[in-house]
Amino acid sequence: MATTTDRGRKLLENSPIFAALDEHGRREFVARAQPRRFAAGAAICHVGEPGRSMMAVMTGTVRVSLPSAKHREVILADLTAGELFGEIALLDGKSRSADVTALTNCELLVLERRDFVPLLEGNTSVCLKLMEMLCARVRRSDERMIDVAFFDLSMRLAKTLLNYPTSGQGPAKLSLSQKELGEMAGGTRENVNRCLRDWERQGIVELKDRWTIIRKPDALQQLVDLR
Repeated sequence: MATTTDRGRKLLENSPIFAALDEHGRREFVARAQPRRFAAGAAICHVGEPGRSMMAVMTGTVRVSLPSAKHREVILADLTAGELFGEIALLDGKSRSADVTALTNCELLVLERRDFVPLLEGNTSVCLKLMEMLCARVRRSDERMIDVAFFDLSMRLAKTLLNYPTSGQGPAKLSLSQKELGEMAGGTRENVNRCLRDWERQGIVELKDRWTIIRKPDALQQLVDLR
């Protein structure tokens, strides 16, 4: 059975950010990183808290979100094994910019700022890869704002369904509630329900046992391509 160290090293080997490190460098970095476990539903960090680390998901799924008015939230992303978060606060040493919650039981690898910043100072390739990751996230954030400002819910919801990470073979299945889909796509639960029911009548999706099953992804892609 793989140990935490083995899983951590494998994660770093597969991460573009750490690909520039040699085997010794990865082993040294994993040795300094600290594994942490969180139960499903547990808060990992909150907006405004001091940010002294970046975290990598080894197992499970975490949700990155922002609180909004009327006790709602904006869901920014659900991250699965191999993905990183917390890089903004780690780099500038300031407070966290989002809430992160464990959606499932999960195991994280915590990379402390005091260990990570010297790595950046001594390795240009790692710096460039981290900059690429940050730029990609800024682009996604800009695209999301444009979508909410200029495009209707059906396009945004189609994009949300197509982009959400799924596993397994056959039609993509999402266990997200309609409230969660609304918080991802920028719409109310009621409007999401109307849109999904309309797509169900057209055979584009199937709503079954709290699952949203995508039957015609090409039809959803056509909606996205209209933007």
